[in-house]
Amino acid sequence: MRAQDSATATRTIAVTTTDRTSGTVHTGDTARTARADPLPRGTLLAALGVFAFSLTFPSTVWGLESFGPWSLVAVRSVLAALVAGAFLLAGRVPLPERRHWAGLSVVAGGVVIGFPLLTTLALQTSTTSHAAVVVGLLPLTTAAFAALRTRRRPSRTFWCAAVAGAVVVLAFTVQQSGGAVSRGDLYLFGALLVCAAGYTEGGRLARLMPGWQVIGWALILCLPLMAVGSAVALSAEPVHLNAHGVLGLVWVAAGSTFFGLYVWYRGMASIGIPKASQLQLAQPLLTLVWSVVLLGETLPLAAPLAAVAVLVCIAVTQRARS
Repeated sequence: MRAQDSATATRTIAVTTTDRTSGTVHTGDTARTARADPLPRGTLLAALGVFAFSLTFPSTVWGLESFGPWSLVAVRSVLAALVAGAFLLAGRVPLPERRHWAGLSVVAGGVVIGFPLLTTLALQTSTTSHAAVVVGLLPLTTAAFAALRTRRRPSRTFWCAAVAGAVVVLAFTVQQSGGAVSRGDLYLFGALLVCAAGYTEGGRLARLMPGWQVIGWALILCLPLMAVGSAVALSAEPVHLNAHGVLGLVWVAAGSTFFGLYVWYRGMASIGIPKASQLQLAQPLLTLVWSVVLLGETLPLAAPLAAVAVLVCIAVTQRARS
């Protein structure tokens, strides 16, 4: 364990002392030339996470065909924790340092329990397309949390583009809902806050340990509670298994919760939390497509215009200095 910690510390020092102009890494009294982690790779990993997340709402709707909302959330967490536990055991990964458990608790509360539960409750009354657009505010929320947590201030251009993207998403939401705020919207706004906190803390921890270990230990931390919750919820809510329900459960457990968060945290560690968060501006638009293809929902007429505006904002935020 000491050897792993030492390697991790060395890697962290090397990253933080890189001269980005010359590509020289200074460690102690020596200097060596090293290739920095390429930006496109980190962007690709984060984008892959966004793709996985974009299928979460349609998969949740499918899962609700077989399970109640509380059962679906609890069982998905248990299954994801079993997958994570198998990887941790196979890799003989030691327990995280005591100083990391508080951050892991924030990740667990935000992305393992809070966001899945609140969005699942919202999807009982909201359409997938409506929920996807509301959650489009997540990038701006995450960037704000990251600025407060890390005390790093993105440039004015970055903030202008991020706010513009959020305004587009919010205007689209208001136009589609007729200006009314429903109980489902309140669930979704709550989900934004807890998920942004979990993303921010997970991105910070992913600089200190591999991203899959961050989500892996967060899932293990929740396992006792979710195991009890599964037993209680399954006994209280009816279960009607069908192909959609099983596929939905498998995806939200293994695809969204474990694989999606694994590549997402790796991407955030590489390109930074603010820039990675802005890639999620594309997530609502991808989910709109899945809602039509997989659920047969009607695509709003304003979606193409919103897509163009949001993609422009993504391009600006990715080029802005953070």
